[in-house]
Parts: sequence; structure tokens; C-alpha cells
Amino acid sequence: MTNTETVPTWPKIDALTREDGSGEVTINGTSHPIETNNIDEARSAILARITDTAAKMQRPVRVTTTGPDGQWPLIVHPDGTVEPDPETEPTPATADPAPEEAAQAPAAPPVNQVPPLPAQTPPAPSAPLYTGPPQPGNEWVRSTVAHAAEDQPQSRRAARQSFLTQEQVEEPATQGWRGLLTRTGIRMTPSEDERAERADVQAVSQHWPGPRTIAIVNGKGGAGKTPTTVLLAAVFARYGGAGVLTWDNNQTRGTLGWRTEQGPHEATLLELLPQVDRLLSTGAQSADLAHYVHHQTRDRFDVLRSKPMALAHEQRVEPSDVDAIHAVAAKYYRLIFIDSGNDESDPMWLRMIDQTDQLVVATTTRDDHAEAGALLLEALAERDERSAQLASRAVVIVNQADPKAVTSDLARVANGYSGLARAAVTVPHDPAMVDGVLRYGSLRPATQRAWLAAGAAVASGL
Repeated sequence: MTNTETVPTWPKIDALTREDGSGEVTINGTSHPIETNNIDEARSAILARITDTAAKMQRPVRVTTTGPDGQWPLIVHPDGTVEPDPETEPTPATADPAPEEAAQAPAAPPVNQVPPLPAQTPPAPSAPLYTGPPQPGNEWVRSTVAHAAEDQPQSRRAARQSFLTQEQVEEPATQGWRGLLTRTGIRMTPSEDERAERADVQAVSQHWPGPRTIAIVNGKGGAGKTPTTVLLAAVFARYGGAGVLTWDNNQTRGTLGWRTEQGPHEATLLELLPQVDRLLSTGAQSADLAHYVHHQTRDRFDVLRSKPMALAHEQRVEPSDVDAIHAVAAKYYRLIFIDSGNDESDPMWLRMIDQTDQLVVATTTRDDHAEAGALLLEALAERDERSAQLASRAVVIVNQADPKAVTSDLARVANGYSGLARAAVTVPHDPAMVDGVLRYGSLRPATQRAWLAAGAAVASGL
């Protein structure tokens, strides 16, 4: 008598998730709609539905999940555990979305960088190069130092492998379906998008030796200098920790104080200036600055305000005052973000440039804003050698301030700076950036991701 093993019939289950939190589970042709608030809730609801099916059948079930991260074949057990289906290969999402997905995509991409300027020729090595005789199938170049070292016997310590050598282990995925599987106990490697985000976080989290000054500029009003100053500072302070200052270096009604939290006082840089000598003395303490700066409780940076209610002649700041304020800021802060005025001929503005380590041009998709930023870079390129270097290494941040602007508008402006600046990053429109106090946590996830990329672009120049 022949024993025939009964092979279970797998039900056909397909699951679809969308970015807006909707989706559906289709079981043997019957659709079960899913409506939630976000994509993570949709995934949880879909998993619950499939787990219920597996429990009713008292055995694992196969499911093909489709979402923004691609297509993933999985096996779901009655107890809710999930594992990859070993018989089917996953299909990760490609860089170019399918036409149907592209139609649903937001008008502005989170990040769009123009190609950087060609890299400069690296400096010649200190030791002359030695080119050995050509070997069949092996072309190589070695330095004379390395070549001579081959003839020397290795010491016992050099030959021994250190016990302290450790291989860096990559943290498992936390986002998308990969993150979902990680949370269920299946260690998954992160996607390329998650790896890129981790690299940007690492870039803005580091601390540099000595203070760094970043000036945000554009000769046209309304080009987005203040939002750029605030949100860049928020990125660096949130990820890299304290020691970040924003400074309103504006003779005529700077609005940095209007877009940020006010502390328990109304002090501005006009109150700080008479105290410069005391603050630079050996007996001064960092807590003394709390009398003059306004701490941002959520985004963790400080604000040195100007006095927008006063007329320009009532708060005239001289170049020597800029030096004095910068000396105080550099003593107590590791990063100084300067929100500048619109008059590029003002000695106060020019002195700011002399103190700057990294230039950021803020612009919107409006032609006059973009043109003003480009003209500024061209003018700095002719001012002196140091200003020309700042201009060539500048980062341009294109903000989609107009909700009616489209992706091509952002790309056109960003690409227009190719050859003028080191990089250009685009930021999508976000209602939380239009009016009122700016807070990084109030932005949409795509906008936060774009500002993180902008911060990483700035960090690479520090």
C-alpha cells in the first residue's frame, strides 16, 4: 500500500498598503478594505486580519504584501509570527516609481540634489610613487615606503592580530516591512533609503574641533532665510546635542524672534553688546547667557534676537559689534547659524561673511528669489579669494513655499545652481512652515527628511 502525503492547499492572500494608511487584504478573491490613520497602523491591521485567517485554518498561510517598499512574500503563522517565504524572492521598490505610484506621489520630492562640482585634484602624496614592473594581469602602484617595508621583517606585535579588533555590526531595519519583521523577531537588514537616512543622521550628529559659523543669505526678502536658519539649527541640535545658536544679524526688522519661542525675558543683542567684555572674561559662565538668548525647549537651540520693533537707526550695529558678538558666540557655542539681512553692501553683512565657515543660500521657486541668490554667489566670487571659496562651496536650499509649485519648478531652480554651488537640496511645501513659530516636530515626515538631508549637505562642508 502506497502512503500519499497530503499537501495543504494554500489560500491565495494578497495585501496592499498605501502611504495614507489605507489598504486591503484579498483572500481567495474576496477583498477586505483597511482604513487607518497611517501606514504603520495599516500594516498592523493587515497583519491582524491575516493572523486571524491563519488561526481559523490552524496552520501558516502565505501572503504577498505590496506597498511603498516593494513586494514581499511572507508566511504568517496562527500565533502572529511572520517569516520570509523561502520559495519566492522579494521585489524591493525601484528608484523610479511605477506610473500608477507616481501619480499618487506628492508634487515635491523630499530630497533632490544637483550634481556637485567636480572634485579638486587631490594633493600629491608626501612620498614619491614607485611603479613596479608590470605583471601579467596585474597592474599596480606602490609607494616607496610600502615597497621598502616589504623587505623588513615584521615585529611580533605587528604580526599578531589584536584582540580589540571588532567588526562593526549593522543595526537591523526599523522602517517599512523590514522594520515590521524586525519587531516580530526576524532580523532584517535596512533598506537603502534607511541606510541613507542613517548616514545623514550621523553627518549632523558629529562635533567638530572648534566652533563653526554658518551664514544663511539671499539679497531678496521673503526668500526663506529665517525658516532655513531655524530648521537647520533644529536638525543639528536635535541630533548633535546642545551648543547651537541662531543669531539675527539684521539691521532692519529681523524676524527670527517672531518665528521662534520667547524666553522669560525680552532681551536682544542690544542688551548683550554692553556685556561683551564681562562675558568674555575668565569669570563668566555659560549660564550667564540665559539673560540674553531665548532657548527653544523642543528643538534645543538658542536664539539671539534683534529688535524688529525699533527703527534701523536705533539699533545700528557696526562691524566691530559683529566681531564682539561673534567672539561671545564662539566662546559658548559649537555651531553658530546667522540669519542675515538683505543689504549685501552693509558693513555688518560683509563682516558676517568674513566670520563665515559655510555659506547657505536660501531661495524659493520664485525666479526673483533664485536670481538674487545666484547674483550673490557671483558677486562673492569676485570679492576676494576667501569669499570666492565660500561661494564655490555653498549649499543651496530650495524651499517650495508656493503650494502651487510643482516638482519641475524645484528641479529647475536646483539645477540652475549647478556650477555655482557645491550642492542644492529641495524641501517640499509644508503648511507648518507658512506662519507662526517654527518647530521641527510639527513638520510632515517628508519635510523633516528633506531638512535632515539639507543638514547633512551643510555638515559635509564643515
